[in-house]
Amino acid sequence: MVKIANSEPSVVQRWSVLNVGLYLSKDKRIFVVSCQPAKVEDAELLVRDISALVQRATPSPFYAPLPGPQPIKPLSNLVDSSILKYMENPAEIAERMIEAAFRNKIDSVAGMIDLTYGERVLVTSKEVCLYEDATSLETYIRAFAGKGSGQWAFGSRRLNMLKLEEVAKIASNFALESKNPEPAKPGVYDVVLSPMVVGNLFNLVAMMSSAFSVLMGLSIFMRNKPGDKVASSNLTLIDDVRNPSLPGSTAFDDEGIPTFTKPIIEGGLLKTLLHNTKTAVKMKAKPTGNAGWIVPHAWNLRVELGEYSFEELISEVRKGLLITNNWYTRLQNYVEGLFSTIARDALFLIENGEITKPLTKLRIADRLPTLLNNIVALGKEPYDIKWWEVGVPTRTPYVLAKSIHTSKHVV
Repeated sequence: MVKIANSEPSVVQRWSVLNVGLYLSKDKRIFVVSCQPAKVEDAELLVRDISALVQRATPSPFYAPLPGPQPIKPLSNLVDSSILKYMENPAEIAERMIEAAFRNKIDSVAGMIDLTYGERVLVTSKEVCLYEDATSLETYIRAFAGKGSGQWAFGSRRLNMLKLEEVAKIASNFALESKNPEPAKPGVYDVVLSPMVVGNLFNLVAMMSSAFSVLMGLSIFMRNKPGDKVASSNLTLIDDVRNPSLPGSTAFDDEGIPTFTKPIIEGGLLKTLLHNTKTAVKMKAKPTGNAGWIVPHAWNLRVELGEYSFEELISEVRKGLLITNNWYTRLQNYVEGLFSTIARDALFLIENGEITKPLTKLRIADRLPTLLNNIVALGKEPYDIKWWEVGVPTRTPYVLAKSIHTSKHVV
């Protein structure tokens, strides 16, 4: 990992980490432990120590036996030799990104570049034995110009220097264009959401598509069944788990079930809840290759593209906002999807199809179902987003949604 501060590489850090997850069950009792032992032998000692604790647990209402071996179709090209090369000297990438950002007349940049190589092994008492290795890259850059700022992020299994330079250029462009922001007036606006914002909010939608979230009462979909209309017909949201370029791609889940690409929402209709064997048994469904031992989850998200260029999306708006980034998304009511999130960095007023001025101090305060149902247009250019506000890698265009409520951000 390289950290960028004050417009230069500041810290280069390297880790070699052994992550061990242990799942034990007996008499429908379940015990799960995660740890980072210094060596594999320490994990073996942990198994011995915790085996006696399983009997103390109460029987789980979600118990289901682990599946046996199943045919797995491996994914190819998950390891990029360029990432392995630059792991030896990642500061060179940081310098390229800093140089790209300063092609605009900005004041400073900060950010992070993280390169990883990982090996994943799954072994179960049901004779499942699987292995997979992969590289990944995650980066974000935040640029500053006067009182303006801009941020962009990128995630991939592969290193593409042009994409990395694009991250820096987008961030610096937004910073330059937002140099002198005015306080925004809260109200109801049509909003053009950048892929950074879409990635963050659709991560919430994906979390709520987990069957575990539905069973726990933490989902906008708990009153729905597959086939119900839950969004605009313009929206298709896919768990794109087998896309080898996205950093969540994998051939098998944590139970050894083969993965497959599936729509979560298709043409506005709820198509698939995400299951492991436990939730599948509980809901009389089939596993979807999305385990988590406890919580099923999406691996990669992909929003199907629309037909609009960025300029055409802006031209569709009479009174609205371009929101380029958001932080601190919080849910006030999971079932209703009531949420708020702070518009961060570059924020712009759109009037009569044109961006007219930069704004500041605003938050989105609405309901996820309203956002999903009010999508009227999508861009035709995809962006691959991954950073700490977008935990599930998301490939998405810009999105235009009508009549979204905003409120004042006072800090």
